[in-house]
Amino acid sequence: MTFGDPTATDLEQSRTRILEVAERYFRRIGYHKTSVADIAAELGMSRANIYRFFPSRTAINSSVCGLVVKEVAEIALAIARSNAPASKKLADLLTAIHRHSTRRLVEDRPMHELLVAAMDGSWSTINAHNEQILAILKALVREGLQTGEFNVEDVDEAARGIITAFLPFFHPVLVEQRVQEGDAAAVSLHAQIRFIMKALGTSERVLPEGISA
Repeated sequence: MTFGDPTATDLEQSRTRILEVAERYFRRIGYHKTSVADIAAELGMSRANIYRFFPSRTAINSSVCGLVVKEVAEIALAIARSNAPASKKLADLLTAIHRHSTRRLVEDRPMHELLVAAMDGSWSTINAHNEQILAILKALVREGLQTGEFNVEDVDEAARGIITAFLPFFHPVLVEQRVQEGDAAAVSLHAQIRFIMKALGTSERVLPEGISA
């Protein structure tokens, strides 16, 4: 692959390669310590050449963040598209997002810190990700209404309420507090998902297994 006079395909390949190297550095030493010069040296490029593909260091940070949250979106989509009742898919989706966030904190701290910065700074990629998760939740609420599992008047309001209620279990800063709770975190997770289900009008008889009292 060459980096001179790129075609549209070459441009995309070059951008992808730059992000791969940036992500590797971020995971190893953190995004704060990674410089554009580090990325350029790894690729045998000049710093100026990097800026042909990304207008700023901030753009690189944001794009790597987009790769990280894409993993979460893919997990959520896979669960939402599975063949299960809407209430179970919602419970599974929330549980999976929390566990993924917790695992990233414990096993991939540099990327956790990147997401903290993204959330604090309202980066465009994190905002787009949040809108995607909101859209998935809206679809699940509509599905639950159609099957009689949920009973709400406003789908949009209900989906936003789910995010607000579950914020302590997926916001990177608040997840740190959950991890410090140790075994109590699992109890808190169970209780919060049950609270959300009841707020959606889910009756005891259709609460997913593991969520029922």
